[in-house]
Amino acid sequence: MKRKIYIENHPMDEARENFFHRVQETGFSSAAVEKVRVLEAYGRISSGPVFARRSSPHYSASAMDGIAVKARETELANDLSPITLGPDQFLEVDTGDYVPRQFDAVIMIEDVNFIDNCVRIIKPAVPWQHVRSVGEDLVAHDMIIPGAYPLGPYEVASFITAGLETVSVIKRPVVAIIPTGSELVEKAEENMQPGQIVESNSHMLAGLCQQWGAEVIRHPIVPDDRELLKTALAEMIPGADLIVMCSGSSAGSEDYTAGLLEEMGELLVHGLAIRPGKPAILGIIADKPFIGVPGYPISAQLVFTLFAKPLLYQKQGLPVPQPREVEACISRKTASHMGVDEFVYVNLARIKDRCIAYPLNRGAGITTSLVKADGVVLLPRGQEGLMAGETCQVTMLHEDLLQDTLVAIGSHDPSIDFLADQLRRTRRIRLVSTNVGSMGGLVALARQEAHLAGIHLLDPESGEYNLSYLNRYLSQQPWLLVNLAYREQGLMVKKGNPLGIRGLDDLFREEVRFINRQKGSGTRILFDCLLSQQNRSSSDINGYTREEYTHLAVAASVKNDACDAGLGIYASARAMDLDYIPIAEETYDICLLPDLMDEKQLDALIETIKSPEFRNNLCRAGGYRLDESGQIRASHA
Repeated sequence: MKRKIYIENHPMDEARENFFHRVQETGFSSAAVEKVRVLEAYGRISSGPVFARRSSPHYSASAMDGIAVKARETELANDLSPITLGPDQFLEVDTGDYVPRQFDAVIMIEDVNFIDNCVRIIKPAVPWQHVRSVGEDLVAHDMIIPGAYPLGPYEVASFITAGLETVSVIKRPVVAIIPTGSELVEKAEENMQPGQIVESNSHMLAGLCQQWGAEVIRHPIVPDDRELLKTALAEMIPGADLIVMCSGSSAGSEDYTAGLLEEMGELLVHGLAIRPGKPAILGIIADKPFIGVPGYPISAQLVFTLFAKPLLYQKQGLPVPQPREVEACISRKTASHMGVDEFVYVNLARIKDRCIAYPLNRGAGITTSLVKADGVVLLPRGQEGLMAGETCQVTMLHEDLLQDTLVAIGSHDPSIDFLADQLRRTRRIRLVSTNVGSMGGLVALARQEAHLAGIHLLDPESGEYNLSYLNRYLSQQPWLLVNLAYREQGLMVKKGNPLGIRGLDDLFREEVRFINRQKGSGTRILFDCLLSQQNRSSSDINGYTREEYTHLAVAASVKNDACDAGLGIYASARAMDLDYIPIAEETYDICLLPDLMDEKQLDALIETIKSPEFRNNLCRAGGYRLDESGQIRASHA
């Protein structure tokens, strides 16, 4: 069997139109109906109108605790001339009790005085006051809900009240998901070999199916073997309404999906003019829609949302929910490829009167971008991208969190993560952080695109941290400099230190592979300062130009043998179970812009930093000195 090497560039709108039209021709949108027990109907969609079998209430019922009376016998009652009713003229009733036919009103217990076996009243009763008539809630044969109606707890309760035992609902669409790839494993293990990948895409897509009202049948992982893939497809087709194959959609030597679809069905599209998600496959197999999603998580999610979501809602007779859009300013220049529709995932925050969109990592394999994203920006094909500050439309992915969001842009430290967790749990404030280095944080503050920045910038001349930089870059606006901690910086090396690294001099050995932090980071500035003090050239270090953006990323590179050493904080080395050679202690502060924060947010931030819980978290992480944590080191009005 020949593999299909050429991947086309179908425009997204054209591919959607052609695919959905062809799916319509198969009769896919015809919804199947089934009856379910009312108690199991929560979350389902009614297939038609639902009618009551019985009235509720089915008798005249008291709406109050009190006494049932004949209204005409109370007509003369008033404050000055109360009347007394004998035992045969009233009946004590509680809420919901039957009101016998000889009575036509209920007087609240608060307006009744009991005297021996009689009652005295000072207000007349109006006929049928506080009496619920038959069918006040439901009348037998009344329509409770129409068809295509989502069934929630209130609807289910009404059905029970109306005497229904079963209800007809739209049968949930069934989606068959087949994960493929010889490199895939079902779960992460400590002894995973290089090249092995944990299969999570099928579970992500299954979760989306459940959100959209569908059921899922998942096939175990199928290796990249043509006959095994063909057998798996044949097994899954009969029980499914929609077939989805994960991965195998590109043009690699083991990508068989497009060829199998051509052999077993109808290939409509192989390749979309979108980023991410280009190597997508669309077709028909056994008169059922088929979607081949790319292997990268963001690509898989995007293609699945664009093509599967409309189908599954259509199958249930429901309109596709339209997410809310907000207008925002993009925080940095965002380029795009001219010939494709590009989707950029962003965080959102409101700073003063501006809504700002912060682009997340655009790698198609970065699953955490989906976790962090608040929305997505579409850059249409033919557009060169967006300049920093340019207006864009953001399609919201989650609830509106704009008013309760603080943005931290700057240096990475686990303390920022501790802050984010504690603020969310205890103050209901969301802290969104982006790791761009200390200098990047100062630039964001200067442009008023962040509320705060973590910084640890050493001034080589004075030996002072942060103040000279703030005076230089933020001289035109108020700021507060708050100490988070003093922390250790040192060399992280493999457990047991197999290369015998003892200090910076060892980084100049030819066999030692170093990994650096990005330009503008405080750690990079510290490292360059240390090299300058020793009159050593960075060009003699193997890996000086190789960069990572966080201390944990450097530690992970050492842990997984991507390098032999990297400069970072003790907390990251400890988290990765690495050996550590201390080099220097530095000051790690946060710089706040109080004019961009309301008083509640500012107080919550300072109080959280000073709290025992936050301090305990840093102590457990290790490598921090907290003598001045939470104290304002300097300010500028």
